This record gives sequence, structure tokens and C-alpha cells, in this order.
Amino acid sequence: MSLEIQIGEAVEFIRSRWSKQPNVAIVLGTGSGEIADNLQIDQTIDYGQIPNFPQSTALGHKGQLVCGSFADQPVVAMQGRFHLYEGYPYEQITLPIHVLCSLGINKLLVSNAAGGLNPKYRSADIMLLTSHLDFMYRSTSSLFAPQPASGSNATPRFTSQPDRQYDLEMIELAEQVARQNNFVVHRGVYAGLQGPNYETRAEYRMLRRIGADVAGMSTIPEVTVAQRYAVRVLAASIVSNVAKPDVLEPTSGQEVIDAAKLAAPKLLKIFAAATIN
Repeated sequence: MSLEIQIGEAVEFIRSRWSKQPNVAIVLGTGSGEIADNLQIDQTIDYGQIPNFPQSTALGHKGQLVCGSFADQPVVAMQGRFHLYEGYPYEQITLPIHVLCSLGINKLLVSNAAGGLNPKYRSADIMLLTSHLDFMYRSTSSLFAPQPASGSNATPRFTSQPDRQYDLEMIELAEQVARQNNFVVHRGVYAGLQGPNYETRAEYRMLRRIGADVAGMSTIPEVTVAQRYAVRVLAASIVSNVAKPDVLEPTSGQEVIDAAKLAAPKLLKIFAAATIN
């Protein structure tokens, strides 16, 4: 079945359950899924009900689409995403982003939990992505947007300047929100790796030396797809821990979730402002 048909079936099903046109979509990563509970919820749809959607198996990912509004703005939120380390190919982990863009969104807000590499960062800090390093080593052919599904407002395009996918105006707005609410945000570079293993001492040192501020296992495929549709993107990493290669300590999935939950109220303020402005 072609990608276009898969997208069209999923879009048609979602529209049959929820008739509003969303302006904003939110992808909520590990530990931040509860942000969607702050929406005025119209409909919650399990991923298993949506045609062609994979199933979320990662720790801390509910696996459901929440449809509703925030400050009268129609919003659709993914409580949980998909990763290469779950065994899914690129085509499947990026399918939901094609679907969200084909629903007609103009903004995509993305969160993830990531390990800190920059020694200035602290656990539960938020880093706003300005660029990324892609170490996922997968073909990007499936990331190119097909023609939009029937009735969609999406406009696929290709750009040779990938850093433009991280929207500067929304980054500046997020920084303003942080100042007004007295919490720290950083600008930085995200290194995307396939996982599911955490990095070795040598890998931490290498990633930091080449310019990475955090490391994670998601986000890059999603924002790359959104770029093809000319959708504005704000991506934020919650720093789950800060790696110290010389005294490396074990990292657990629960530790990542706990840090993300501490940062979730800050992220909510940022995403709320990005939704209504």
C-alpha cells in the first residue's frame, strides 16, 4: 500500500471522529504526555484504532491521539511517539507526522527527553533545538512528503536549508516565556541516535566534541517530515541527566521519566504560548 493511501485512510478516520481543523499538533515524548491533559478534550483515539498507525511500546508513552482545543485553538496531540529502536522502519515512525500535516496544521510542537552533554545544563532544564546531528543512518527517501491527502491544506516542499525547520520566532517566544516565569531554557544542538542503548564514555566525548549539547533517539525524522510540508516547528528537549564521561553512572528509563515530569509544567507554558501566538 502506498504512503499516500496510508495517509489518506488515517486522515479520513480521524476526521470521522473529530471534525475540527487543527492549527497546531503536539508530539509529546517520554514523561511529558500529561501535557495533553490540559487541553479541552473533545476526543481521545487509541493509536490501535487509527488505520496504518503503529503501536507505541516505549516506556512512558500512552499511545493515543488527543483531539481538542487550547485557548480556543484546535489542537491535536500525540501522547507518545515511535522510535527506530522499537523495530519500526522510517516509513512507520514518520507516518503520523504526514497525517498531522495532512490534517492542515501550520505548527508542530515537539518534545523529547534527552541526555545532557553540555556541562552547563542541569537535569530538568529545557533546551530549544536550533540544529541537529543525524546519526540514525536511515534512508531519507520516505521523508519526502507526497501530494497532500484530499481536502488537506498542506503544501509539500523541499528546502536545501534544513536548519530553517527550527522556527526562530517560536524559539524567541519560548525564551520570553522562560524569562517571564523565571526558569532556564537553552538553545542548542540535538544529536539523534538510533538506540536503544545509552552512549558509552567515548561516544559522549565524541558527540560533545563535534558540537552536540544533548543526545536522544527521536525527533529528527519527525521535524524533517514537517519541513517538507512547510510547517513551522518548535522542538524542545527535556534534559534528563547530564553525562560525566569520567565518572559515568548508569541511567534508567525511570530516571528519564522523572526528570521529564519535573520539566513538564515549564514545557506546558512554552507550548501554550506557541499555540496561541
